[in-house]
Amino acid sequence: MRDMQFKLNFLLWIVVEFMWFGLQLAFVAVIYSHTDIIATWSKWEVVLLTGASQFIQQTFHAVFLNNIVGLSEHVRTGRLDFMLLLPVNSRFLISLRTVDLGSFAGALGGLAVMAYACYQMTLVPTLTQTVGFFVLCLVGIFIHYSLMFALASISFLSVKAQGIVWGYYNLFNIARLPDGAFRGAFRAVFTFGIPMLLVSNVPVKLLASKLSSPWEIVWLIGMAGVCGLISELGWRWAMTRYTSASS
Repeated sequence: MRDMQFKLNFLLWIVVEFMWFGLQLAFVAVIYSHTDIIATWSKWEVVLLTGASQFIQQTFHAVFLNNIVGLSEHVRTGRLDFMLLLPVNSRFLISLRTVDLGSFAGALGGLAVMAYACYQMTLVPTLTQTVGFFVLCLVGIFIHYSLMFALASISFLSVKAQGIVWGYYNLFNIARLPDGAFRGAFRAVFTFGIPMLLVSNVPVKLLASKLSSPWEIVWLIGMAGVCGLISELGWRWAMTRYTSASS
């Protein structure tokens, strides 16, 4: 009902997301017009990775993004006071208060591109690979949620922290790139510090049978646990600093 109050805006956002996704695919096409392979990744494998990144990003956007971005406004305006009074876990309420239905269209577009890439590669994943892919995508979404929620908790100190949250969101574009193309400090930071390269690469590697070691999956799940712990500890610490908007 909320989305349908402004139908044109709802439809235009879907169009904008598909245009942005189309530009990402065009970028891949331009790169591979000059080469056949990048760090063992063929053109259609990178298209598969781009589709998977779109699926993960848009699913995260649909469920969590607007809620996390809105946290600083809840703190600034005092709406958080009323949420804390409700008989429900406050973090659960803040994280899942609204859903962006339009982003699910983008997520389905990502899956459609993945299906086409598999067709071009004559890749037929097994049931185990397919289920494992979606499970690892959920793990990746949880990593994004945990880190972005931890950053949003800074709003308890600075009142408005939306710039930091959107800054992290812009790093999502790194997840669309094959990890094998990077070396040195950049790869280390975005693998062990901010695990952007793990979030999309590991699920796609499982799907395309490109995993160099099962430890990549273990590392992704381990990073999810670490990020979840950091996020929860950060949230609890931030709540001890909250004195409500009226004090």
